[in-house]
Amino acid sequence: MIAISSTKLALLAMLMSEDQKKPRILVVDDHPKVLRFIEIDLKLRGFEVISTDSGERALELVKSAKPDIMLLDIVMPGIDGFEVLKKLRTFTQVPVIAFSASPENQDKAVQMGANDFMPKPFDPDTMARRIRALLGH
Repeated sequence: MIAISSTKLALLAMLMSEDQKKPRILVVDDHPKVLRFIEIDLKLRGFEVISTDSGERALELVKSAKPDIMLLDIVMPGIDGFEVLKKLRTFTQVPVIAFSASPENQDKAVQMGANDFMPKPFDPDTMARRIRALLGH
């Protein structure tokens, strides 16, 4: 029989849970059906997903939920994706994949701090590959 202290057991449990931690993705899109589709797809691929339809709320969630990566629609009412990127880069370098049905938004999104850009509609497999690449998985 092996004797293990409760402190060692707690440390072992903590290390095991860190190894099994799912990457946390914040998805931001003002279209409920698109948001839901992305959310379901990413959960099925083993990611933890937080979602919002608001740029303002996205900025709050980055601070409170500490996502590993953000998927950000550019064209939204209120604070659009460009404004989110501008404010986001004042306090974090969390990786961001911007997306838009207007491909002409790509250059500006990247200039404002997006790490990648995908035109809508996008292939879910391609999105998942790009997420994993940015996360280093």
